[in-house]
Amino acid sequence: MANGTLPSYLASAQPNPAANRGPWYANIAPSYFGIFMWIAFYNALGKSLELGGLDVALGGLVVAAVLSHFLFYKVFAILGMKTGYPLYVVGSSTFGTTGGLLFPGIFMGILQIGWYSVGTYFATDLVLQAFGQKVSTVYGPGSGEFSALFVLVAIAWGYIFASFGAFGIKYVAKVSSYLPWVATAMLAIAAVCAIPHVGQFKLPEATTSTVAPLAAACLVAQMVIGFFATAGAAGADFGTAARSENDVSMGGLTGITLSIIMAGGMALIIVAGAQGASPSQDFSVAGSLSIVSPGLARIMLLLLAIGSMAPACFCSSIIGNSLSTMIPSMGRVPLTLGGATIGILLAATGAAGNLGPFFGLIGASFGPICGAIVADYLLSGKKWVGPREGVNIAGYAAWVVGFLVGISNNDLVTKMLGGEGHEILPGWHPAAVYSFIVGFIVYAVLAKAGLEPKTVSYNLGVSGDGATQ
Repeated sequence: MANGTLPSYLASAQPNPAANRGPWYANIAPSYFGIFMWIAFYNALGKSLELGGLDVALGGLVVAAVLSHFLFYKVFAILGMKTGYPLYVVGSSTFGTTGGLLFPGIFMGILQIGWYSVGTYFATDLVLQAFGQKVSTVYGPGSGEFSALFVLVAIAWGYIFASFGAFGIKYVAKVSSYLPWVATAMLAIAAVCAIPHVGQFKLPEATTSTVAPLAAACLVAQMVIGFFATAGAAGADFGTAARSENDVSMGGLTGITLSIIMAGGMALIIVAGAQGASPSQDFSVAGSLSIVSPGLARIMLLLLAIGSMAPACFCSSIIGNSLSTMIPSMGRVPLTLGGATIGILLAATGAAGNLGPFFGLIGASFGPICGAIVADYLLSGKKWVGPREGVNIAGYAAWVVGFLVGISNNDLVTKMLGGEGHEILPGWHPAAVYSFIVGFIVYAVLAKAGLEPKTVSYNLGVSGDGATQ
């Protein structure tokens, strides 16, 4: 198959040349740092403290940080570094030239719509709390009441920043490097105020299970990896800016591992301290900022909302870029605004505020994709062999089986099966990690059985030092 008969997303792709690359501290590390300083990452981590103490939750956080780097990022960034190609191109080996249109191509854009809904929901929630307004949504956590104010703010916020993503992302990029440090400062202030009260934190009386400590650690891992799975696979895109494997490793260890431990660790300390000072049913970071003072907490909530602007713009931009690359017949701007509209509806109804099931679905969706691509990379001699013809059955089978495993403890599935007491697996299981492992194994077995299609003629790109592969 010649390049002329390849799908347009492959035929038009050009590798990023070595001359356009830079050091890890100028691209990979700050990009990932900004992702983990977004409140959507750390706000709900404190839920693990309902199952176990701060020590085991922090232990689970460290394990999750290491797994995120080595399982869900490193291979992808190396592929991007070696080839100069983004995820949707290198994924065509694992899923095929035709199969790659959906996985990971269009699917990445669809999941970004979900992330845009989460960002819009959180920003709206934070803004209203900052101004002392009651937060209520139809399908949000702990509510069930319609709020016209919430809907109006969500629509305004959502379309403003979708427009920036569609038309003015370059202007956002100029200030986005500073916004994560605002969030870092807020977390640091609250953590310092919380530390004196951490020793007073006690587990809820209902926590009596003998597996509670393990459950707390595993729940943290599930939430971290569920959040990170898509961003880890996008390491291929970040890797195209790396000069060498050292840039890949240093960028990941600082931007991912260290950032997870820092942001997540401060979040857990804040919640533990707030619960120690005044036990309540709210184990979120946003609900624990009153540990500082009520007045300052409102200012901090507003600043955290402002810090959500950059992720909102970049999510909407990725929606347009991903979908327009895979569906070139439709314009980038209409796809951006159309995808954002779906995300705004999910945010305005409050559905996007249910982070546990959402993170679980993300991890279940991208866990097996990551596992299959890692297996393909290792079986191919730690290199990219190029696109494979049509649909790669091994890749799709790995996704289907891995996804089913990944959703085995999702709240949405449990409700479909009859609710509490009908769980396939308890919700604390790190099913996102299980889905990665299953995706890896299924792909490896089927590839060894000869179910991989043959590769097609293609420019394999350039390695990090500029040499043609």
